[in-house]
Amino acid sequence: MILEIVTVSDMRPDQELICNWIEDDSRILDLGCGDGTLLNSLIERRNVKGYGLELNDKKVLGCFTKGVNVIQSDLDHGLSDYFDNNSFDYVIMSLTLQAMNFPDRLLDEMLRVGQEGIITFPNFGYWKNRIQLLLKGKMPVTKSLPNFWYNTPNIHLCTMKDFELLCREKKIHIIQRTVIGSRHKIAPNLLGETAIYRFKRE
Repeated sequence: MILEIVTVSDMRPDQELICNWIEDDSRILDLGCGDGTLLNSLIERRNVKGYGLELNDKKVLGCFTKGVNVIQSDLDHGLSDYFDNNSFDYVIMSLTLQAMNFPDRLLDEMLRVGQEGIITFPNFGYWKNRIQLLLKGKMPVTKSLPNFWYNTPNIHLCTMKDFELLCREKKIHIIQRTVIGSRHKIAPNLLGETAIYRFKRE
């Protein structure tokens, strides 16, 4: 497993890193694609072909405006209604995993329809989150977790260690691991605000 810790700018940092991991002319599925910003960038930069899945009406309209192929769908219902096994080279899910009812099942679905998966999520083990819990005794509100506990879409927050344990249980091989928010190659679970993983079946 390769560990990198970087800080980047321009487009949202995790999206920029994802663009760097994708090979030209790939088949892409972007789960929870929002307004299509990432997929549109991949089409322009990498000449990819693919689809986005998004539930929110306004964000689906944003995809149409950009000319991005999008299907309006609830990810918790799975992908079997739309895609066969091995339909894509990469299945991407950026800052969406923590909002799913069944994130473990969605991981299986990602690797059923795709050769590799790429996921980003807010790392609940980040030091600022820990400090707020320790000193204030309440759920953290940070840049990567901007909502309060009562209005957050996040229902399954996890740390990097939690995610890696789930991958081991599912026999998922982590190809690359990166965090946003630290310049130091130490203690990524403590210093990384956003975790980014690239993985495949063992």
